Amino acid sequence: MDKRPIGIFDSGLGGLSAVKAVLKYLPEEDIIYFGDTQRVPYGSRSEKTIEAYAKDDIAFLEQFNCKLIMAACGTVSSVAVNATSGIKELFVGVVKPAAAAAVNATKNNKIGVMATWATINSGAYTKEIKALEPKAEVFGVSCPVLVTLVENNWIDTDDYISREIIRRYIDPLLKDGVDTIILGCTHFPHLAPIIQSVAGSGVKLIDNGFEAVMQAKKILEESSLTNEKGRKGTAQYYISDKTQNFSMIAKTLLGIDISDKVTFKELTEKF
Repeated sequence: MDKRPIGIFDSGLGGLSAVKAVLKYLPEEDIIYFGDTQRVPYGSRSEKTIEAYAKDDIAFLEQFNCKLIMAACGTVSSVAVNATSGIKELFVGVVKPAAAAAVNATKNNKIGVMATWATINSGAYTKEIKALEPKAEVFGVSCPVLVTLVENNWIDTDDYISREIIRRYIDPLLKDGVDTIILGCTHFPHLAPIIQSVAGSGVKLIDNGFEAVMQAKKILEESSLTNEKGRKGTAQYYISDKTQNFSMIAKTLLGIDISDKVTFKELTEKF
């Protein structure tokens, strides 16, 4: 049994989709979550800036002696390889697990990727998918507005504006004939009901945060680092800017009130 926590970071609220999966599938584990709300979004930044942000996020989590760190951020997982490859803890990103799940799910080898501009421009998903299935065709679309929808809690299935924005992003993928779409940013699974409705039941959605958590679960079990079954894990949430709506939106996304577990921590502070 290893009581050290799992560290999870993202640019803002998006990574809570991974937290939700940990709470469900690894309920005995402690969680330290860091949302860089001061600098969200990451997806429109340069590679150099994203790597610098990722290093700060990792340094923050390392002070908690985490047994595993998860980049619950598609942009960091795709772009900031130099920042994530040298960490001493066990590490899981979202690209590799999601790519593998998509290859397993597709029936016609046509896979769509919805992600941030930086992720699409990096070609990371295409590279991973092609390595697993050379015959696969990968179609990417940059969806920057979806991050804003989630950060502002515009995730209701009846929201006309959100639905129409999603339709505009998905239509090109449907015209390309994809039967599988990777939600390549951890913000996007929070919009999955709307995305599924627009895409249709014949399209399989891949939640990259969920797939990363399943990969983390496998690694911890194989390394004998899990906590004992039946133990009730704890969760602590940190944000880098005192956004008024973080706890409120987190309650909607997670289904639980975490307002008493959220701490503001400026990134300018030394860890």
